[in-house]
Amino acid sequence: MTEKLFYQDSHLHEFTAQVLSCEETEKGYKIVLDRTAFFPEGGGQYGDIGWLGEAEVFDTHEKDDVVYHYTKTPLEPGTEVAGRLNWEVRFDRMQQHSGEHIISGLVHGRYGYDNVGFHLADDYCTMDFNGPITPEALKEIEEEANRIVFQNLDIHILYPSKEELKDLEYRSKIEIEGQVRIVDIPGVDVCACCAPHMDTTGEIGLIKLVQMDKYKGGERIYMLSGMRALKDYQTKEASTKAISASLCAKEDEIAEAVTHLKEEQAALKNEIASLKQAMLSYRAAEIDVSAPVVVLFDTELSGNEPRELMNLLLEKGAITCAIFAGTDESGYRYVIGSHENDVRPYSKILKEKLNGRGGGKPEMIQGSVQSTEEAIREAIAEL
Repeated sequence: MTEKLFYQDSHLHEFTAQVLSCEETEKGYKIVLDRTAFFPEGGGQYGDIGWLGEAEVFDTHEKDDVVYHYTKTPLEPGTEVAGRLNWEVRFDRMQQHSGEHIISGLVHGRYGYDNVGFHLADDYCTMDFNGPITPEALKEIEEEANRIVFQNLDIHILYPSKEELKDLEYRSKIEIEGQVRIVDIPGVDVCACCAPHMDTTGEIGLIKLVQMDKYKGGERIYMLSGMRALKDYQTKEASTKAISASLCAKEDEIAEAVTHLKEEQAALKNEIASLKQAMLSYRAAEIDVSAPVVVLFDTELSGNEPRELMNLLLEKGAITCAIFAGTDESGYRYVIGSHENDVRPYSKILKEKLNGRGGGKPEMIQGSVQSTEEAIREAIAEL
């Protein structure tokens, strides 16, 4: 059994210990100490990282009350080693985890919902609740959570007896055998948890709920606490300032400025579409449609314009009309139509002669072909 110093003091990040064993594994070396401040993976929280002497600890796990430290370099059994956590990482994880307890406690107290899934990743902390929450309610929960942070409440760790546990109302995702460890934030949350936590709510610093998604009939909430929340604010502030400068609008007016810009853009798009339609009409008026098959190649037509030009020429009197948009280098998109003839043979010959792709109905076909204008004209002329 490893003596777990992190349960005695969650803020202990330097210690000395005896190396009991060092076993080589596929991942590196698995080291057991007589005592450790490294928290092993559990309770939704990753295992601590840090150093044992000069050996870097990249992961920590526990099995049968023994904590295993994984390193890339070995340590000699029987020697004393100085352990040092990556305190910045541990402190960050405790901020997220203690913040999660506050949010889960508030949601449970307000709605009776359970936290049915918790994941503490390196970018976000997510919580899954088994019931609906409105955006308005989420904002209220966030504000209340931060009031609790500012109150700087003591976070208590309790080890109740079986008799005491019978009368204690607490949150727990699983049935726990043996001694139950309780994390108590007075008036906010009482929850069974094996992970180290902050000593006070004030150490969390700040709680920001940044996103909420529908998930299995309930909600998945994304949370940032402490330095993560600050960095998120700094990133968004920089983006806001850049957009503000670009739009020549005050920071608190950029949403209105963007809406106005989108309205202007939509109006311009409509105007451009009208001008393009007029240009197509002028162009169609100048094209001779007396040939049995009117074939036109164009490098500037885009979107639905080839089809619109084809329809204009058919309305003008063309028997069959074929429009090819593109270049010899990039290939061509085509549309071929007729009010009188079955145009599907054109698709067939373009496939057979030039490996073209496409198809359609008797009155119109569409597709693409990677070839030259000259070769395409020759293929069409065979019909």
